Amino acid sequence: MLKDKRVVKSSLPGVPAGGLRTVGQIRGTNDMVFYVGQNGMTVALELLATHTPGAPVVDAHNTLVGFISEFDILRALEARKDLSELAAEDIMARDRITVTAETTLEAAVKLMEENRLLNLPVVQDGTVAYSITRHDLLRAWIGLGTTGED
Repeated sequence: MLKDKRVVKSSLPGVPAGGLRTVGQIRGTNDMVFYVGQNGMTVALELLATHTPGAPVVDAHNTLVGFISEFDILRALEARKDLSELAAEDIMARDRITVTAETTLEAAVKLMEENRLLNLPVVQDGTVAYSITRHDLLRAWIGLGTTGED
């Protein structure tokens, strides 16, 4: 097997001098949100259709109230609950772990590792703007995924 001996330069186009440092420099790939009162089956189908591992649950003011992941859906099913009879708030985790645009990439990675999260909601001015994923953080760490073009 041949080994690729090319070296990836650290100064990629679109990457600021010194590299990416904060969540606000990442172009997040998950802008999905669910709403209080939204049907549980609809939530599950949306996650499946988009191949998204989870998304924040917000109220009418776009304020974070919880988070629904595929694991939460699976727990409800394992408990023999009928998703069509549940609302998002019946399924969601109530932990409100979030980051802001100023959060460092290192801190975001640590939060995801410590809490075994696949997504982190990014809150701006008290409301959910979007979520970042492990994939987003990996892209940012290697110099891709800025707020501009890759």
